[in-house]
Amino acid sequence: MAMRRIMICGGAGFVGSHIADRLIAEGHEVDVVDDLSTGTLINLTEARAATGRFKFQNISVESGEFSELVALKRPEIIVNVATFTPSQAHLHGALSSLNMCVAILEAARRAAVSKVVTLIPSGLLYGEVAVRDLPIKEGHITDPRTSEEVFARAAADVHSVYRDRHGIEFTVLATANVYGIRQRPEDGVVASFAESLHNGRAPIIHGNGKQTRDFVHVDDVVDAVVRASDRAGGLVVNVGTGNAVSIAELWAMMGGKSAPAPRVSAGRPNDLPRLALSPVRARIQLGWSPFTSLDDGLASLR
Repeated sequence: MAMRRIMICGGAGFVGSHIADRLIAEGHEVDVVDDLSTGTLINLTEARAATGRFKFQNISVESGEFSELVALKRPEIIVNVATFTPSQAHLHGALSSLNMCVAILEAARRAAVSKVVTLIPSGLLYGEVAVRDLPIKEGHITDPRTSEEVFARAAADVHSVYRDRHGIEFTVLATANVYGIRQRPEDGVVASFAESLHNGRAPIIHGNGKQTRDFVHVDDVVDAVVRASDRAGGLVVNVGTGNAVSIAELWAMMGGKSAPAPRVSAGRPNDLPRLALSPVRARIQLGWSPFTSLDDGLASLR
């Protein structure tokens, strides 16, 4: 795409910093907004070296300053990776995330931003599904089990309201389990297992290890975000591989035959038994398909 002014909310975090690196490498002007509650400037080392094409703003999306900043910078696109992060996986965090989604859309309305691209974990959008419904297609509806799921679905729905009433184009990307370098061990099982291997200790597996997940590499997710900047308007689009891998299988892949047996802990409340996303709509609407195999992605962490 042609050079654009793009703002990344939550851009000092794991996924956001990778998005910033990609956009800067493609010649775009990038503003990162992050309160550094979980993100870090270390993640932006490469981006900060791009003099003239990168600016960092240490403010919260929920602050009054944010709307003023958007009005001043007037980005053409806002990418929202600040909401429904692993650290916000609780009632107050999910409610705060919903409020931040509204704040971003409202700021976009006031500044006539062309498009908002928002990432929301697919587990919150789809909840628990039957085996027969895997891989999950967009629009699959189940009764929500938790308040967090209710708030995530409301966040996705409010984008449609702003599109219909205010002309703010959007794409919501429903992400599978994203992994890669810079991810904090507490934010993903791949990063947690990688830390255990690095320190030579057995990992903790919550539950029986048979629960399955769809693991998608951060580079693949970044590519989907870039493509969504001018495609798939008004849609929720899955970003996943369609492949389900159990947590026990993941540890076997990462640790090999010499890895210590994992320690087993009680299952976590509301942990999904299974998750895999259909990438068909992404292929049609974004021209996107996952290109990093799980073997290659895990090898890049060693």
